[in-house]
Amino acid sequence: MVDDDAQLLEHGRVLAEAVVAALPGWVERCVQQRCVEAGVDYDEVVAAATRAAGADCAAREGLAVTELLATDPDEQSTTPLAILRGAVVHPTAVLLAAGVPPVDRDDFARRAFPDDVYDLSPATVADLDPDLHQLAITWGAARAWVHRRRHGGGG
Repeated sequence: MVDDDAQLLEHGRVLAEAVVAALPGWVERCVQQRCVEAGVDYDEVVAAATRAAGADCAAREGLAVTELLATDPDEQSTTPLAILRGAVVHPTAVLLAAGVPPVDRDDFARRAFPDDVYDLSPATVADLDPDLHQLAITWGAARAWVHRRRHGGGG
């Protein structure tokens, strides 16, 4: 018999590793895209700041996601996506320093993510990297299964 808790931890480990690996590239794509849209040169100074921000993002938010996914699901107080939405501070800092003007956002975005002036908040983990989609679905299904096994599935 498969140990559901162990399987959930393994799915979480795999997802966390993939998130950590994806974050630097996501930061770079965010900065490059907003620079191009604003007509701001993505020069070596901006590129170096972007690499540093990407590494910091992977270290901070990557660690937070890793710790969350290693935590018993009954003790989790947030989600990986909520943590990742906070990661916008890293490309935002680079964009502000590069003089990229904030983008126009709709009312919902301004209310839901007031500090995300570049509209970078991911809607799903797939926004960081499409390869994360199936990993997140698998982890979420395993988490739901463990929750149902522990707490019943009334309906």
